[in-house]
Amino acid sequence: MESLTELYRIGIGPSSSHTMGPQKAAKLFLDRYSAAKSFKVILYGSLAATGKGHMTDVAIVNTLNPAGKVDIEWQPQVFLPFHPNGMKFFAYGENHESLGEWTVYSVGGGALSEGTEDTGVFTHRHIYPLTTIKDIMGWCYENGRSYWEYVDMCEKPEIWEYLHEVWEIMKAAVERGINHEGVLPGPLGLARKASTYYIKACGYKPSLQSRGMVYAYALAVSEENASGDNIVTAPTCGACGVVPAVLYHLYKGHNFSEIKILHALATAGLFGNIVKQNASISGAEVGCQGEVGVACAMASVASCQLFGGSPSQIEYAAEMGLEHHLGMTCDPVCGLVQIPCIERNAFAACRALDAQLYASFSDGQHRVSFDRVVEVMKQTGHDIPSLYKETSRGGLAKGFAE
Repeated sequence: MESLTELYRIGIGPSSSHTMGPQKAAKLFLDRYSAAKSFKVILYGSLAATGKGHMTDVAIVNTLNPAGKVDIEWQPQVFLPFHPNGMKFFAYGENHESLGEWTVYSVGGGALSEGTEDTGVFTHRHIYPLTTIKDIMGWCYENGRSYWEYVDMCEKPEIWEYLHEVWEIMKAAVERGINHEGVLPGPLGLARKASTYYIKACGYKPSLQSRGMVYAYALAVSEENASGDNIVTAPTCGACGVVPAVLYHLYKGHNFSEIKILHALATAGLFGNIVKQNASISGAEVGCQGEVGVACAMASVASCQLFGGSPSQIEYAAEMGLEHHLGMTCDPVCGLVQIPCIERNAFAACRALDAQLYASFSDGQHRVSFDRVVEVMKQTGHDIPSLYKETSRGGLAKGFAE
């Protein structure tokens, strides 16, 4: 299992798998064939089906265009065997002679892969010896430690400086978003709502104001993402509003210290990493349960830890956060990370706080483990027809044209 720096990626929206990943792949290909004069890129499956709405072509063309002409070919009906987000790069010389080609996959959260056994540029440095929450929770109880302390033991000391940067960018996205007004880019003409929700929430009594603020914070970050602004994948761009909303709300409303927030981020990242390792955080592979569902689990454990939850209560909060998103499809209208994505972030943030409260009332004992839910989520994702996994051809997206 890799470092949390590979889960919490800092970059521009609107999609980690459709924008960040392809942009990174284009940069790597350009480095490899810097003498090329023109390029061709074939986008397959989900990348082709929703790439225009996610600005996949823009990310690739802007990266390669300084070196030469770029031709994009869309093949939404063709799914390469390893992952739905496949792409093939071709480089050509002065006389259009072939210089080389490369097949690569954007596997979620901005990560890339060349296939099942990655070597060379995609050699992964696994630093976590334990890769199930059951084993990590056992370590916590055996050593009288918390989940964040396991992160501290496995990571380099620089992880805390990196998490500080993550937290600063999350806060900045919230604060920008609640002040921005106007219309989001794209054919839907969707108005920004975070600013309005924030103003309305300020007028309510504390009992309702709290919930309204969480809505506003989640909308703020998700709208910033939809505008292609700077955010943090947590665990993806499409689900980037959930964790910041919950942590910002608790930071402001309960005066938790920054070090406690960073510890909560570490624990949230650990649970997200478990899903990334043992299942998937790619909407194109397992649906939105792997994005918003995992984000909800991450926010659940972060808040449960902040409120003093035991390792078993924290695990229970995560289990509920993910379990109650099982089967959620990924069906972005017009291929944009807007409908239903933005609202889903707001609801998942509130559901995370509900999971935290429910777990805190319990003794932490329950029948279905988080690890089991991760297994079920993976199988459920494979069972969901591709129509409902980030192709914009089914579900809510059906009937809308990009």
